[in-house]
Amino acid sequence: CAIIGKSPVIRITTDQGIEGYGQAETAKPYLKPFVLFFKDYLIGEDPTNVERVMMKIRRMGGFKPWGSAVSAIEIALWDIAGKAAGLPVYKLLGGKIRDKVRCYNTNYSLKKADAGPKDYIEYGAKLKAQKYGFTIFKVAVGFHGGMSRIVPNFTYGTTDRNFRGPLTEYGLKYMAECVAALKEGIGDDRIGLALDMGPGFMLSDAIRTAKAMEPFNLMWMEDMLTGDYTPYILADDYVELTRSTTVPIHTGEQNYLRQNFRELIERHAVRVLGPDIEDVGGLAELKWIAEFADLHSIQIAPHGIFGGVIGNAAQAQVASTLPENFIAFECCLPNPEWWFEIVDGIPDPLVKDGFMEISDRPGLGVEFNKKAARQYLEEEDKKFFD
Repeated sequence: CAIIGKSPVIRITTDQGIEGYGQAETAKPYLKPFVLFFKDYLIGEDPTNVERVMMKIRRMGGFKPWGSAVSAIEIALWDIAGKAAGLPVYKLLGGKIRDKVRCYNTNYSLKKADAGPKDYIEYGAKLKAQKYGFTIFKVAVGFHGGMSRIVPNFTYGTTDRNFRGPLTEYGLKYMAECVAALKEGIGDDRIGLALDMGPGFMLSDAIRTAKAMEPFNLMWMEDMLTGDYTPYILADDYVELTRSTTVPIHTGEQNYLRQNFRELIERHAVRVLGPDIEDVGGLAELKWIAEFADLHSIQIAPHGIFGGVIGNAAQAQVASTLPENFIAFECCLPNPEWWFEIVDGIPDPLVKDGFMEISDRPGLGVEFNKKAARQYLEEEDKKFFD
């Protein structure tokens, strides 16, 4: 494991010289020791028996962020399995049902206390003008957008953190005005808008907020009650929220393993699920969840904002195989730009008209240009590619 551009990158090699790569979010460079902990569990195993290897290590993961190491290893194993078979990973997951995959773009709210509707109209227009032609945008508002900390009188909260608390009438109206302005700025009903909201809302406030957002025909409202780094689910609360509104309610990015989606799915607690392949346990785990959700008329829009270029490749491979309840996956725009120089196989352009092409190359379809990548290795990782 090496930290490249703040992102933990995993390299697994076989005795036949095949290399598999996985990646964890750029926000988690501290995972390196945890990734290396699993090394002794992998040595001597056949990496193409992905599930057999995962049965050894899966029990030692956990809710975000601790499932990330296990997830990245699983992705690297599929990369090896595909390369060993000379096939793209999607062939090993049952085959693709789509040749290109819709992805969506995530943006943060305007983090200034005096931002008003005019600012959000301009912001919406800028979103629409982005070069990749995205047809779905997600914008962070509410608690996730920092409004509780920067907008005076947004909540009745009095704690220093103010990441959760009772919403004021002003806070509710402020959010509604900002969302109305965003929709006006985008100005195109062919482009969907989703909101990343929390966690942070009290259930009663979440219900009121969802009601206020109903006129805007949103794609979904995400993580209002739990999510992000919350190590629990609160399915009962989500059931009540979902039944109270016509706005699709979305959660799931923090959940690890299919078992922690069972209650959300069987109880119809949400309308949209957003597992992250780099937190949930990997590709096979995501596919199982999507299939089970489809049986319950629940849609899927996988999370992946900081997943990196390897994460994008993995997302595209598995998304091409998902059932028709798939909406789009969250595309990670490579940052810094030099990722395009050190990884071969990235689609060019990365996204066109809101879609990412599916690679037919073996494995995940991407490989490091080792010569170009070495300059970005930290001193302690200089031997990563040796």
